[in-house]
Amino acid sequence: MGKKTPLYQAHIALNAKMVDFAGWDMPLHYGSQVEEHHHVRNEAGVFDVSHMTIVDFKGQEVAPFLQKLLANNVLRLTPGKALYTCMLNEKGGVIDDLIVYKIADDFYRLIVNSATHDKDLSWFQKQLGNTNIDIIERDDLAMIAIQGPNVAHLIPHIFDNADTLQHLKPFQAMTTGDFFIARTGYTGEDGFEIILPNEKASLLWDKIIKCGIKPCGLGARDTLRLEAGLNLYGADMDETVTPLESNLTWTVAFLPDDRDFIGRPVLDKQKAEGVNQRLVGLILKGPGVLRNHQKVLNNGKIIGEITSGSFSPTLQKGIAFARIDANMTGPCCVDIRGKSCDVDIVKLPFVKLGKKNIVAIV
Repeated sequence: MGKKTPLYQAHIALNAKMVDFAGWDMPLHYGSQVEEHHHVRNEAGVFDVSHMTIVDFKGQEVAPFLQKLLANNVLRLTPGKALYTCMLNEKGGVIDDLIVYKIADDFYRLIVNSATHDKDLSWFQKQLGNTNIDIIERDDLAMIAIQGPNVAHLIPHIFDNADTLQHLKPFQAMTTGDFFIARTGYTGEDGFEIILPNEKASLLWDKIIKCGIKPCGLGARDTLRLEAGLNLYGADMDETVTPLESNLTWTVAFLPDDRDFIGRPVLDKQKAEGVNQRLVGLILKGPGVLRNHQKVLNNGKIIGEITSGSFSPTLQKGIAFARIDANMTGPCCVDIRGKSCDVDIVKLPFVKLGKKNIVAIV
């Protein structure tokens, strides 16, 4: 048996299909993954994301510590704002991707992946040295995400201070009582992520569902993030590749030039000389589904591999991320069970705020 979130019994009561995910018993779907996907794209859905790891960093030295630890620039943040970033090793490889919130000058909150829990906590401690910072894992907190174009209109049915919440901009957050609410998500749609005490999670979950917001599982979460061009750690990037090889250059703050962060020398060299491989989007021209680890070919030569692939409910086509040779030109195809199937190489995302966003780059 895996670890259980505070909402485990709620999932069982809703007849969810439960699966193991990074050691957690999590809902894959509640009957139809495709219906859940469309509900988020067109209306609103709710996800239990309490398996994510919440870590608080407190102390007077926390900002300079995170400046060294993370590839993005936390000094750009003011209280109540967040940014997305990668945490790199000395070779520029991605240890994890995460969101960091600034709550106060001496208080930052990081949301990291459940699959990387152990190595992330170990890396934090390794880099800490003699720095006087308290690192607190918040396993007393749950996390619920509501996502979709109708979310802002439904907020008044869930929270009393809806006017304030509706005025939050993307990547802004606020604390109200013992709830921490951010306008963030992992679907490409508008939405809020709510961090709250474990013991209050079930009441909030029930209230959200009674408002007509559909419960959604990991299956829809994966196809939604894939359409939205959002990387999955362990599939689209890991410690063997850098952000520049993973379509994540935008998450690296190269300015100011003298900002020293772990892995910077490797990234500076790649930026100056160019990378050997790049992460792109693929759309299958004919019928079928693109899957992880299928080979990408150009003129009969393997030039890359799919890192994430699935069928897109919005586009009604097979789509994928693939890491390919940076200098590849001309048409390419994917080997699907021994058959060469033509694909278009496109910019990410495939879908932007619910609308098709197809732009060919080769």
